[in-house]
Amino acid sequence: MSARIFSPAKTAMQSGKAKTGYWVLEYDPEMPRKIDPLMGYTSSGDMRSQIRLTFQTKEEAVAYAEKHGIEFRVQEPKESLRRQISYSDNFRADRRTPWTH
Repeated sequence: MSARIFSPAKTAMQSGKAKTGYWVLEYDPEMPRKIDPLMGYTSSGDMRSQIRLTFQTKEEAVAYAEKHGIEFRVQEPKESLRRQISYSDNFRADRRTPWTH
């Protein structure tokens, strides 16, 4: 029984960082998923795959895993690099690349 502790990234539909910054503990799958021959659904008999625990900090998630004897690995989040640009920079006279039209 092993688990993964990670901080989820923002979704593609978000422009800000709301609903991020928390940590999640998810169990790794113990058995592979199967495709139902009649309907084509994917299913699994692994009940732990449905468990998703959330924590405020990484330390809380690690402490929970250690307390309950769960093997875990921590995936650190990637920090996104946001360039601070302004719309008026498009019209500057000393622009690096000239307009193409």
